[in-house]
Amino acid sequence: MIITTTENIPGYEITEILGIARGSTVRARMFVSDFVAGLKNIVGGEISEYTKLQAKSREQALQRMMEHAQKMGADAVVNVRLTTSMIMQGTSEILAYGTAVKIKLSS
Repeated sequence: MIITTTENIPGYEITEILGIARGSTVRARMFVSDFVAGLKNIVGGEISEYTKLQAKSREQALQRMMEHAQKMGADAVVNVRLTTSMIMQGTSEILAYGTAVKIKLSS
């Protein structure tokens, strides 16, 4: 399946728009990560525990979006976007969404 942030795919023609495909995940911080982050906050630098948590969350949201698109019968998802929002203190949602489409090779 082709996933892109653009509205067109070079070399392909969109033949049908199937609708919005989406996937999300909600994650909470963990005590150990918070403790380490607190220490790093004192000395400065990247908080790699949170970077890894966010990266895993993005990948899971994208994977769920692709699965949703496949259930819709899509060949590709165009105009893919990622958003994040805080649900409550220490908990955030990552949402991946885009337009599920059918495609064919351009003539």
